[in-house]
Amino acid sequence: MSRRPYVRVVPRTTWFFRHPRYMRYMAREVTCIFIGIYSVMLLVGLVRLSQGSAQYEGFLAALRQPGSVLFHLLALAFSLYNTFTWFNVAPKALPVQVGDEHWPDSVVAGGHYVVWVGLSLFILFWAGVL
Repeated sequence: MSRRPYVRVVPRTTWFFRHPRYMRYMAREVTCIFIGIYSVMLLVGLVRLSQGSAQYEGFLAALRQPGSVLFHLLALAFSLYNTFTWFNVAPKALPVQVGDEHWPDSVVAGGHYVVWVGLSLFILFWAGVL
């Protein structure tokens, strides 16, 4: 005698509302949309720069609009969220083993943060901001 196997019903669009970990995962995935749009905006800026001074000034004027400033603030917030979550997941994705011992998660994640801050300071110094 055979029975039909149990098939759990999973909603196609709201499955991630069931657990906070799934919500954080989906939030990180949604941040990629804003980062992608921001990347396209950078490419448009490069194209406008190659077209001449007048085109580039028009592009800069469009970036000064309140909607553009709001978008850039959202993109910054989402990119920081994406960065923090990925750095905190790094010890799971990249466990460092020395001999028989694994480095603590805080050391691996902390190394990522230290390199991130160091590179940011170097870029700011190189750009003349610091």
